[in-house]
Amino acid sequence: MDTHSIAFNHIVTSLIILAVAFIISKILRYALNRFVRAASAKLNVDPTKYNFFKNAVSFIVFIVAMMIIFYRIPELKAYGVTLFAGAGVFAAIIGFASQSAFSNIITGIFLVIFKPFRVGDHVSISNNMAGEVEDITLRHTVIRNYENRRIVIPNSVISNETIINSSLNEDETCMYLAIGISYDSNIDLAMKIIQEEAQAHPFFLDRRTAEDIEDNKPAVLVRVIDFGDSSVNLRGYVWAENPIDGFAMKCDLNKSIKERFDKEGIEIPFPHRTIVYKDKK
Repeated sequence: MDTHSIAFNHIVTSLIILAVAFIISKILRYALNRFVRAASAKLNVDPTKYNFFKNAVSFIVFIVAMMIIFYRIPELKAYGVTLFAGAGVFAAIIGFASQSAFSNIITGIFLVIFKPFRVGDHVSISNNMAGEVEDITLRHTVIRNYENRRIVIPNSVISNETIINSSLNEDETCMYLAIGISYDSNIDLAMKIIQEEAQAHPFFLDRRTAEDIEDNKPAVLVRVIDFGDSSVNLRGYVWAENPIDGFAMKCDLNKSIKERFDKEGIEIPFPHRTIVYKDKK
C-alpha cells in the first residue's frame, strides 16, 4: 500500500472516530440535560448551574477520541506517548491540587440525586447552625439563617453532618412547651391553662381526626414528665403549620402562660440553696 493510501486510511479512521465521539457526546449531553432539568425542577435550582458539568463530559469524550486516534496511527503513537507522559505529570499536579473541588462536585451530584434537603427546606445542622436552604450548587450549599445571614458550606462538609430537616416530608411541626410548677400548685389547673392558651393562639394547628374529636381527645396534649428537685415538670405538645410559625407560637405562649400562672396562683419555682457553715461564727 502506497503512502497516499495509508494517509487516506488514517484520515478516514480519524474522521470516523471523531464522528462516533460527536454522536456519543450528543447522546450523553441529551441524557444529562433531561436529568438536570428534572432534578432542578424538584430542587428549584437554575439548571444553567450545571452547564459546566455537561461541557466537561463532552471534553472528556473528545480527549478519549484523540487518544484513540494517536494510538491507531503508528506515526503519531510515539509523539502521543511523549505528549501524554508529560501531560500526565501536569495532570497529576492539577488533580492533587483540586481534590477538594472534585470532592465537592461529586458530593453535589449525590445531593441532587438523593435529595436529603431541597431549596426552601428548613434545616438544622449538628454544629448549631439552622436556617432555610437558599441555594444548592455542585460546589456548595447556601443556608440563610434566621438572622438573614448566608452560611456557605462546601458540599463535602455538609454531607458528613447530621442534618435535621423540618420540611422533608411535611412542614407541620410539634413544639414542646416545657414548664415546671411548684409542688404546692394545682397540676390540673396548670395543665388546663397550657391547653387554653395554646388553642387560643392564631398559629395553633389542630391535628385531631374526626375519631379523635368524637373520643374527646384533647387538642393539646399535656403530660407530667418527671419530678425535679423543686418542680413538677410538665410538657405540652403544640402543633403549628411550619417551623417558623411554631417558633413564634412557642415564644408567645411562654409569655401568655406565665401571665396566666401569675393570675391563677400557679407558681413557677426558682432554685433554692441552703448554706451550712461548718464552723460557727
